[in-house]
Amino acid sequence: MRRLLLLLLLAAAGCSSDGDDTVGTAARTELVIEFSRDRGAPAERVMLTCDPTGGDHPDAERACADLSAAQAPFAPLPADTVCTQIYGGPQTATITGTYRGERVRLELSRTDGCRIAQWDGLGAVLPRLDA
Repeated sequence: MRRLLLLLLLAAAGCSSDGDDTVGTAARTELVIEFSRDRGAPAERVMLTCDPTGGDHPDAERACADLSAAQAPFAPLPADTVCTQIYGGPQTATITGTYRGERVRLELSRTDGCRIAQWDGLGAVLPRLDA
């Protein structure tokens, strides 16, 4: 009876995943970045993946490094934030997808000091719009 129980336990253990595949998939970063250089301009779209680095982002390695170094890169601005009224330009962007396995959606603009800082804080994630 012990031998049978041991065989059943070993068989069950052999059928289960070691967890690495699940963790790797859950921790994956896959982002779609849609951005517009100017009001009325057609939206452009790039894909960025990290872990492993890929997609058609023009500087995927640097973008993934910037994401890795950032503190809460997709946190929304607090509603009670006081921002300087500095206009940074008509550029807009939307980032959707998963970041380290968590769903994200972030709308970005450059309409005031807070939003400019939020935009700039993403580093190479947002493709250079002056190029």
